[in-house]
Amino acid sequence: MSDAKSVVEVTAHDVQGPGVVACPNPKMALWSSHPKVFIDISHEGQGKCPYCGTVYKLKAGEVLHSHH
Repeated sequence: MSDAKSVVEVTAHDVQGPGVVACPNPKMALWSSHPKVFIDISHEGQGKCPYCGTVYKLKAGEVLHSHH
């Protein structure tokens, strides 16, 4: 079994609400589904799914809009 995990680059348009993305994402195969979780990428520009290990990373040059 490989330790290599998927890395999904997301754009600011893909981010929901206060800087989160949902996993599993719509491109994932149905057989690999797990409960839907929201991963915060607003602080470090990336986050990792606790179920499948997929890393969601903000694409270079993308900026999240602040709600301050």
